Amino acid sequence: MIATLPQNITLGNPNRNSHQKLRVTVVTETYPPEINGVANTVKHCVDGLIQKGHQVHLIRPRQGKDDLSLKKNLYSEKLVAGLRLPMYKDVRIGLPSLWSLRSEWKKSRPDVLYIATEGPLGLAALLLARKLSIPVVSGYHTNFDYFTRYYKLGFLENLTSRYLRFFHNRSEKTLVPTQELQKKLSEKKIQNTTVFVRGIDISLFKPDRRSHALRNQWNVGRAGLAVIYVGRIAAEKNLQLAEKAFRRIQEYHPDARFILVGDGPSAKAMRARNPDFIFCGMQTGKELARHYASADLFLFPSLSETYGNVVLEAMASGLPVVGFDYAAIAEHVRNDINGFKAGFDLEEDFLLAAEKAVKCKTLKQMGAQSRDSVEAISWEKLHDRFETILLAESKNDQYFAATQ
Repeated sequence: MIATLPQNITLGNPNRNSHQKLRVTVVTETYPPEINGVANTVKHCVDGLIQKGHQVHLIRPRQGKDDLSLKKNLYSEKLVAGLRLPMYKDVRIGLPSLWSLRSEWKKSRPDVLYIATEGPLGLAALLLARKLSIPVVSGYHTNFDYFTRYYKLGFLENLTSRYLRFFHNRSEKTLVPTQELQKKLSEKKIQNTTVFVRGIDISLFKPDRRSHALRNQWNVGRAGLAVIYVGRIAAEKNLQLAEKAFRRIQEYHPDARFILVGDGPSAKAMRARNPDFIFCGMQTGKELARHYASADLFLFPSLSETYGNVVLEAMASGLPVVGFDYAAIAEHVRNDINGFKAGFDLEEDFLLAAEKAVKCKTLKQMGAQSRDSVEAISWEKLHDRFETILLAESKNDQYFAATQ
């Protein structure tokens, strides 16, 4: 069953006190200062709950020997042991900690859990919460089954899909970022999903952070063309297509420069193949915003996103987008108005979209349209939505009747 509610409808019992303060436990295997879309989204959700006066206890893997748990006002952390993934060495998975979680939750029972990741830590928390009749909301942030195709593990795709179905069907509600993904998960028999879109910090990402000094570092003049990609430099981001697309762009604009912001397991090989590309490494905060705003066109060839937060960041920074027509691009990009869309997984379509972009005489105006398209999206509105969902599940009478 798919649970879809319009954004203006309140979830839960209308007679319940809307000022109820919750004890929310958030379980995630990635969190800042790690840099990725999941960590960023979870941090925004946590901050929103705290701003609304809810108590948040975060459970995550320790990110290094100097990583210490924090406790401040309404926020506290529990750090657990973790292991690095062999193919993804900057990503840790949390190890199950059943006994300590059981002891902790019996002393101070959460009103509701939000589990953001489906690793061993998330699974342990999910199964224990069900045993203790604690309501669980899960987040579907990553297409792990699709990732297997990029790491010569395609034989595990079906098994991974079955695991994700097992996991999410044991939560009371699964949050997904788009209706498109909601439909796909329904076809995979993942039930009880609801759309929880992503936000953007439009005060951070904005066109007036454009830096001519940075463009000079890139050897791009005021009239030059700086094409940018932001994200992990890894197999699942389909960056070999980005290389082809940029070479197509250079056929029409030989002095164009390709800027890559991020890092990952494919960076070394990509740098060796393309010594003229500019690799800027990881950037965060105002420096990240400055890199976006100093470019002219955002190139995003990924086929593995559940959403693609970077698309909103690029648009808020005033960039037209070239990408495949799904996830955030399907939601926010309009062909020939604020970007150029290609049919999903159609390589030549993508190359033609990049070619069309470089031939376009109104890129600057399209960038302004990009900014206008996302200005109304704010994390504040989404904080209200997230709070409403958790409040509803914390008092889900049907859930308690079914589990007692």
